[in-house]
Amino acid sequence: MQGVWKSYGARSVLRGVNVTVEPGTLLGVTGENGAGKTTLLRTMVGELAPDEGAVHRDGRIGYCPQETVVNPLLSVSQHLELFRTAHGLPDTGHAQDLLGALGCPDAMEQQVGTLSGGTRQKLNLVLALMNRPTLLVLDEPYQGFDWDTHRRFWHLARRFRDDGQAVVVVSHLLHDLQHFDTVYELRDGVLTEGARQR
Repeated sequence: MQGVWKSYGARSVLRGVNVTVEPGTLLGVTGENGAGKTTLLRTMVGELAPDEGAVHRDGRIGYCPQETVVNPLLSVSQHLELFRTAHGLPDTGHAQDLLGALGCPDAMEQQVGTLSGGTRQKLNLVLALMNRPTLLVLDEPYQGFDWDTHRRFWHLARRFRDDGQAVVVVSHLLHDLQHFDTVYELRDGVLTEGARQR
């Protein structure tokens, strides 16, 4: 992102944002509620167009929004099959492995509306990961996770980083900052790099 501005009416949410996410990087974004973190991520992945500036993307993008995108009437396996078709994948084996890594390998035939909020969020995350993205953008992806799943999530995030993927995570949890290579803070529309955590 280079010189990105984004406004809603008279309110400037992003003001000249510059950030580059290199492959093999785990990058964190913090900021107060309403600071524009979700707008930043949606602009990064192409859901929103900047008013000014440019966004350059290379490779496949996976985006996990804060709100789940799942259909409560479909089963977990039906979701995986829909996304497999959309991405042109040969099978759902990778997604099933990810569900197992997050601690819910036995939910395949359950209707999503019957799942706990934490399990729905696991599915939401797995759907973003199915196409093995080169850039993975996650907006508070672990809401509703118990501590064990939270730990599993960070193990996966580090694995993706070590495999050369670029991972961007919005987090408001101070104890998560240790996991990041670099942390940025979004305040008053300006993105500022903080101390390196690794």
